[in-house]
Amino acid sequence: MPDTAIAVSRELPAGLAQGLASLGEVRITAAKPDLMQDCGVYVTTPMDPVPEGLIDQLPGSIALIASIGVGTDHIDLEAATRRGLLVSNTPVVTQDTADLCFALLLATCRRLNYSERRLRAGDWSAGAAVEGMRVHGKTLGIVGFGGIGQALARRARGFDMRVLYHGPGRKVGAEATLGAEYRAGLRELLEEADIVSLNCPLNAATRHLINRQSLSWMKPGSVLINTGRGPLVDEAALIEALHDGSLGAAGLDVFEFEPEVSPGLLELDNVCLLAHIGSASIECRRDMGTRLLRNIQAYFRDGRPLDNCVPVPASAAG
Repeated sequence: MPDTAIAVSRELPAGLAQGLASLGEVRITAAKPDLMQDCGVYVTTPMDPVPEGLIDQLPGSIALIASIGVGTDHIDLEAATRRGLLVSNTPVVTQDTADLCFALLLATCRRLNYSERRLRAGDWSAGAAVEGMRVHGKTLGIVGFGGIGQALARRARGFDMRVLYHGPGRKVGAEATLGAEYRAGLRELLEEADIVSLNCPLNAATRHLINRQSLSWMKPGSVLINTGRGPLVDEAALIEALHDGSLGAAGLDVFEFEPEVSPGLLELDNVCLLAHIGSASIECRRDMGTRLLRNIQAYFRDGRPLDNCVPVPASAAG
């Protein structure tokens, strides 16, 4: 029987905390292994990194790192695998993140935030004079064609957009369903798209995927949207491109050094900036909490979570 005490990286919303308490003793430990003795699960969030150094110090009782959110780039999965740990996530954010992504796309292209800022500042004329990019009928390039990328493509169809996508391989079934066109090379996609949306995971291959060189491949005046992970983009290069006008605008829900936002971005008028709210609907956050609880319940019952992100160690495979 696994240890049922649960270590938590930070204070959680009351409803979720109550749900965890129904499964076992809950301790708010932060990243302090000495407080996790006799705990079987460590609950963490994307704001609380779990690097190799922390994993190596976790007590032997910890067998599951249960993350709230779909991304696991804040966890050293290789180190977890070496330790024989299980890692779970909560992959229930697809539709809400796609909603937010398309909303950010619209707001950025039509410069809604700039018009609102001028209106609030009492400058009706400037707010009314702003001109953005038409969205209807434009070419959308989606980098990363997993669940969120495909959900975004479905929304784009309602605006009669031509959809291109780039990823590790073709998805013929999705092409037929969504009318999307595959581009094997990133450069091909960037050269054709009016609007580029980053919906791929962060890993060694995708870090700074958008850099000074790849920005130079984009159409003059095009728009970049990032709701994936901040370090997909070299922010220094992005700021240069936005400042000199080679890139028309950018909509960012994630940042390279979040929660810090580069001052150069804050000074620009051709950006729309959000505080990583892709999953921030009442319903989605509730679903994430429910999925976290079910993963922990499954681990306590069966020795493994429903959503496992690493190879199952032999001790849990039985």
